[in-house]
Amino acid sequence: MAYSMTDDEFESCVSDALENIPRQLLDMMDNVAVFIEDRYQPQPGEDPSTSLLGLYDGVPLTERDDGWGAGALPDRITIFQEDTLAACSSREEVIAEVQITVVHEIAHHFGIDDETLHRLGWC
Repeated sequence: MAYSMTDDEFESCVSDALENIPRQLLDMMDNVAVFIEDRYQPQPGEDPSTSLLGLYDGVPLTERDDGWGAGALPDRITIFQEDTLAACSSREEVIAEVQITVVHEIAHHFGIDDETLHRLGWC
């Protein structure tokens, strides 16, 4: 059963999750913006019922070279509110799921792939 919360409450969960990331890791992030959107919109060729809780869109730090960055748009971490709430049945589950999702997407910014994240229990 989906949990319901206001936009402000959900934004607070995302802010809290970011505050729980160690400062030294946040300081190492480069040119990243975090967004909240209602729901994931499946891309052409994807199953129309695809649901994601978060998405990293950018160039991981491990793939950047010396010429990267001049005029580059920020990488995007997007947290999908409706998809997250649909997967949770309590406030505690939302808080935990948002924290996991934020860590997961930040890990992609640092070049950590899904296979490694699964192995480490961050999926």
